[in-house]
Amino acid sequence: MGSVAAVVRCQAPNSLLTQENTVGILGGVSVFSTLIFLEKLVWWSSRHGEDCIPFVVRSDPTINREFLPPISSPFFLKEKNAQFLLRCKRAFLEQSGALYIVMPCHLSHAWHSEVSEGCPLPFLHVGECVARELKAAKLRPLEAGSNVRIGVFGIDESLMAGFYREKLESQVQGLEVVLSDMATMEHIVTPATEALERKDMEGARNQMRIAVNVLLVRAVNVVVLTSDKMQDLLSCDDPLSKKCINPMDALARSTLCWAKSIQNLHT
Repeated sequence: MGSVAAVVRCQAPNSLLTQENTVGILGGVSVFSTLIFLEKLVWWSSRHGEDCIPFVVRSDPTINREFLPPISSPFFLKEKNAQFLLRCKRAFLEQSGALYIVMPCHLSHAWHSEVSEGCPLPFLHVGECVARELKAAKLRPLEAGSNVRIGVFGIDESLMAGFYREKLESQVQGLEVVLSDMATMEHIVTPATEALERKDMEGARNQMRIAVNVLLVRAVNVVVLTSDKMQDLLSCDDPLSKKCINPMDALARSTLCWAKSIQNLHT
């Protein structure tokens, strides 16, 4: 993470917050995902009677509206607008005293390199958090002579697959990323998305179970859920949830690890 002193020197004068372990939370396209991430961050950092870690949040529903129908401009223009808005919010966090930035939104991570370019602070990538935990788990292949296989499943796989595959396969030796096939996307994922739009949570949950099982049949060790809308469809006591990874949980754990390590250096 680099020198702590160097990071502290980046803190702007007259900042909103001045603690050395202040986390900046950059809300992305999904406001819902940001709220869930905040809930976990607050609960996990204070559940043993400790003070919650200091944080500052910047969220703007304007970005979400960029991707709502009707589609009035080409997608690449919407991407450019979203990237610009995210960079502006990142600058706000820097000026507010954040010394570490996280972005709890899957879709926004598709532009992580553009949004983090020139940032003087550590700017964590969710794919790196997942890769770190998978590497620590020391998984073994389920089939003799094959690699460890990790499934990646979500509504926007075309956007997410690229950066997850790059982060996971480059940082964990002998790992292979497996995506849902076209038939699964057409006959299972699309109906699941439609069920979510109808607020039919049970229907979406059933379709999601089928999609995850299809990946597990292909000898994947675990499935990474890359959709903000599907993160909490499976309850904690659902046996299938033990085979799934919520990347935002990994991001929250890495955030807490950083904040506590900085706090320990100043106590």
